[in-house]
Amino acid sequence: MKLGLETLDYCIFFIYFVIVSSYGYWVYKNKGKQNDDSKDFFLAEGSLTWWAIGASIIASNISAEQFIGMSGQAFQLGIAISVYELLGGVSLIIVAVYFLPMYLKNKIYTMPQFLAKRYDERLATIMAVFWLFLYIFVNLTSIIYLGGISLEKMTGFSFMTCTLFLTVFAVIITLGGMKVIGYTDVIQVVCLIFGGLATTYLALDLLSDRVGTGSGVFEGLSLIKEKADSHLHMIFTPNQYQVHDGRGGFIDAYRQLPGIMMFIIGGQWVNNLNYFGCNQYMTQRALGADLKTARNGVLFAAFMKMLMPFIVVLPGLAAYVLFQENADQAIVDGITQNGIVRPDNAYPVLLNLLPVGLKGLAFAALTAAIVASLAGKANSISTIYVLDIHRKYFNKNLTEKQTVWTGRVAIVVAFAIALVVSPFLRNFGQAFEYIQVYTGYISPGILSIFLLGFFWKKASANGALTAAILSIALSSWINYQFPEFPFMNRMGVVFWICSLVHVTISLIESKGKDNPNAFVVKKEWFKVEPIFRYGAISIVAIFIVIYLIFW
Repeated sequence: MKLGLETLDYCIFFIYFVIVSSYGYWVYKNKGKQNDDSKDFFLAEGSLTWWAIGASIIASNISAEQFIGMSGQAFQLGIAISVYELLGGVSLIIVAVYFLPMYLKNKIYTMPQFLAKRYDERLATIMAVFWLFLYIFVNLTSIIYLGGISLEKMTGFSFMTCTLFLTVFAVIITLGGMKVIGYTDVIQVVCLIFGGLATTYLALDLLSDRVGTGSGVFEGLSLIKEKADSHLHMIFTPNQYQVHDGRGGFIDAYRQLPGIMMFIIGGQWVNNLNYFGCNQYMTQRALGADLKTARNGVLFAAFMKMLMPFIVVLPGLAAYVLFQENADQAIVDGITQNGIVRPDNAYPVLLNLLPVGLKGLAFAALTAAIVASLAGKANSISTIYVLDIHRKYFNKNLTEKQTVWTGRVAIVVAFAIALVVSPFLRNFGQAFEYIQVYTGYISPGILSIFLLGFFWKKASANGALTAAILSIALSSWINYQFPEFPFMNRMGVVFWICSLVHVTISLIESKGKDNPNAFVVKKEWFKVEPIFRYGAISIVAIFIVIYLIFW
């Protein structure tokens, strides 16, 4: 297998780079307000259309953790890993209907701001600091790491060279503010979707050529069905399948995705609703728009989420069959390192087998996904730091221009920290699992705080703070005492315990009275347009049909 790109590949990538950079500069100079306006910089207030909002949500969501991490888990677990994308689409509908009105009608622009208005400044500050650590040390770091290893395998350049390139490119985009991020994300999404679909097509064609008769993509699909039946089930049962753990051993697939119980206990719902509804870098795209525009943008993102399994899961399945059948020595050698099967190598190894030209397109698509996601997350880190920490505790009298420049400094510092930390992730097995597991320590508590804060007027600040602390402590204890307990089920159990404790403390404190900080909720906020309703029904129908077919 030959590492590196040919001249044509670099030309294609260069065209992509010039288009994105030039368009970003044009948006910065010509569209809307100039970027010495803090709301424009952090929220692109009133500037993003529904299609820009939807594209930006997907661009921030789909990154190296999907292309590399989720393809790796498709190699490991099979089609079942699609649940993150499919349920993500359904969760976006719930967020659009119930979460967005609560934010927009109450003029909420950051997640800590919600906590401050609904509970108190103490909880808002604690969670702001925690979110900064989570976004930098888990999210930003993991994307840089996964992006680095994928580009390293594609280009032959060193890991640090690749991570430095991605970081600098992302910094350039991010410093322009949310307006630049939102509109350049439209180009990024086009690149990642068409480049990703081209990679899927060629992966299936390669499978047909190496394992079958060479008759094409549909034979590749039939070969996956024939050769990898264990990888074509959405629901696992305990001890059903042993899969590679990425560390040289095997693990029960049920521990990663615990079948129907992750829906009954609620772990998957906690994971997705927290990610899309209580997450600054997901909700931020919609918080600068009116409710109708925001909802249509989120609906557009939900439809694109349903497309993602074709882009990120099928290549991993194709790589698994090629590996199991020992059909291509380059794939076997690329996925195996020092005798250890590394599922995260599956997608980068496949990319190296693409023909000249298409390899450049795939390189551009992967880079687009990584850079767009890095930019979105860094902007959210900057937003939380400046609006919820710096302007409150270090300089309350910042001018608009100073606020924007402080945000830019925060962006550079966050990237620098993540770049330094990223090589240490080599010590973990599956990067996508790493993200889910460690995010899952706080997700149950956060979702409990937000849901009760939205819809229960007696929810108290002390109850919320207890839920946040208990979420981390209880998750850590369960993980230590019961290491075999699936982390997804752990999230569900912790959510219900945190909610019970939150309710109990709030009832004791309220003495039958509503919390004075409780939000006014009006039923008409949750009414949706007919076109949104039909779109939402379609998303849910797709989800149900896929589970019925591949149960």
